[in-house]
Amino acid sequence: MTMTITGDMLRTHPKADASNALLTCIEACVECAQSCAACADACLSEDMVAELTECIRKNLDCANVCAATAAVLTRQTGSNPDTIRAVLEACRAACAACAEECEQHEQMHEHCKICAEACRRCEQACVELLAA
Repeated sequence: MTMTITGDMLRTHPKADASNALLTCIEACVECAQSCAACADACLSEDMVAELTECIRKNLDCANVCAATAAVLTRQTGSNPDTIRAVLEACRAACAACAEECEQHEQMHEHCKICAEACRRCEQACVELLAA
């Protein structure tokens, strides 16, 4: 996935470090936030919505954390390594929890499978950025 706007903005920012790991993580966070929001909405439309309450909750938590992570990572005017590390760890944990929950429903709900895959990609991107 190529998010030209994010890449272009960071490449033109006078203080940005537009590394591949950073861009990949921002893109994965945005994709995951959108997937989780869509999955929660799809779960709410299922006949068995009561059985999907935990999935909906984890979808919404993950969507919020991923959106916040993307916002924090996009800001490049200074460095706050402790906050960035904490946000990435929280995002990784939220993605892992959401993916695990969605994987329990993926045989019955395709939207859960798609969401779990997006969460796993984001989780991995956070791990890679933490290691960079």
